[in-house]
Amino acid sequence: MKNYTITVNGNVYDVVVEEGATSGAPVAAAAPKAAPKAAPAAAPAAAPKAAGGAGSVKVTAGAAGKVFKLAASVGQAVKKGDPVVIVEAMKMEIPVVAPQDGTVVSIDVAVGDAVEAGATLATMN
Repeated sequence: MKNYTITVNGNVYDVVVEEGATSGAPVAAAAPKAAPKAAPAAAPAAAPKAAGGAGSVKVTAGAAGKVFKLAASVGQAVKKGDPVVIVEAMKMEIPVVAPQDGTVVSIDVAVGDAVEAGATLATMN
């Protein structure tokens, strides 16, 4: 039997690992050691948005990641396939492109924001 202290996402656990009697495979039991520590609150960066509200065409993330760069700005005319936002996932820069010709009405994220696949990053008309 061995005792370990493991921290996962700020939660500290005391873990006891012992060999099982029947299969020989390790069996683990975990119990929380302490209350989880709260993550430091970061002030969210203000994302630039148009005063008129959201456009009718959504520009969505194809993969989860972090916003690396804003390639277009509010009011900018873009053609189908032009990059609007660059998302970084697994050390790759993935351009999120305009689905059609139009004008960027809002940018709904800021550089450094974590985004999920399918999240709306910007809107266009």
